[in-house]
Amino acid sequence: MSDTTPAPTPQPADLADRAAALDAADDLAELRERFTLPEGVVYLDGNSLGALPAGVAATTADVVARQWGELLIRSWDESDWWTAPERIGDKIAPLIGAAAGQVVVGDSTSVNLFKALVGAARLAEPGRTRLLVDAATFPTDGYIAASAARMTGLEVVPVDPSAARAIGEDTAVVLLNHVDYRSGRLHDLPALTAAARAAGAVTVWDLCHSAGALPVGLDEHGVDLAVGCTYKYLNGGPGAPAYLYIADRHQAAFDSPLPGWNGHADPFAMTPEFAPADGARRGRVGTPDILSMLALEAALDVWDGVSVEAVRAKSLALTDFFLACVAAYVPRGRVEPVTPAEHAHRGSQVSLRTENAREVMGELIARGVIGDFRAPDVLRFGFTPLYVGFADAERAARTLGHIFG
Repeated sequence: MSDTTPAPTPQPADLADRAAALDAADDLAELRERFTLPEGVVYLDGNSLGALPAGVAATTADVVARQWGELLIRSWDESDWWTAPERIGDKIAPLIGAAAGQVVVGDSTSVNLFKALVGAARLAEPGRTRLLVDAATFPTDGYIAASAARMTGLEVVPVDPSAARAIGEDTAVVLLNHVDYRSGRLHDLPALTAAARAAGAVTVWDLCHSAGALPVGLDEHGVDLAVGCTYKYLNGGPGAPAYLYIADRHQAAFDSPLPGWNGHADPFAMTPEFAPADGARRGRVGTPDILSMLALEAALDVWDGVSVEAVRAKSLALTDFFLACVAAYVPRGRVEPVTPAEHAHRGSQVSLRTENAREVMGELIARGVIGDFRAPDVLRFGFTPLYVGFADAERAARTLGHIFG
């Protein structure tokens, strides 16, 4: 067969056998046992809400019945509730390429983004006027950016994240998403961060769709500030607290716009003047949400002994295989991949454009394949390598083919 001869289209039996072989050879396959998943369901919506780690229920029961029910207020000390935001931050840090002491957990992604953007503007050199924002950003990021800009006197400028040349001498802050939530496109964090640093701008990265799915390298690439949620690929549970990364070199100068008592150097002194705590702790605001916080801490135990690099390798293999199965099972012209084919530009989801996408996803869910829909015409499938296998990918594509057949 010459290099120009098309490869034969895989047949359904070939794909099922191939999925079984890939699952048998998968070093991460046993990690599925660390999660509680319904029988008979293919769950491809972990990019919206991760599955339940098996140890969370027992931990949560203990927090409620013993730590709260029996120890009561003593648990702030005896159960180490008080240190949870930075302790759990240190568990997240290796997953996003950060050394200890730079990540604090608490509040929502939106609140942390507000802290980061206003804090970034206060770190920026005087006289800079622009806040660059990913033009296709998640809507809340845009809302928060607009509010932060009004407060700090900056002008919001939407940009294409691939256009590093947009970052200039008048740029104060650059806010970008590591992975586009709709298309699954992976943006070039190292190159864009380097371009911002060369221009003297402060970077803020939103890691909601990359943390726990692929290596991030915050310290390695010189990122200034970053935020992210924990309920997607980190499996922290619905509404789990988010996190804020403050690079060590900026911590002494980071001026949070929300100087709550939990971020005070001496919280119980109850002084009228605010004195920020040392390190990333100054990113704390109010009393931590302990029930959600400790559920998240238990959820992160599933990462024990797991390499983010291995997760990334499996993610790419899964999404490659899913795309091949879609090409084989779905009649030509019925779906169009939106997610880039190139590995360097792909996150851990596959987005497909199709007519009647809402109805198609509803039918997929009715048949036991759970993904999600984004208006107006996108089917999203999130691949969480800790619990998704190749047979799951094959079944999802085959079911999609049946719907279009």
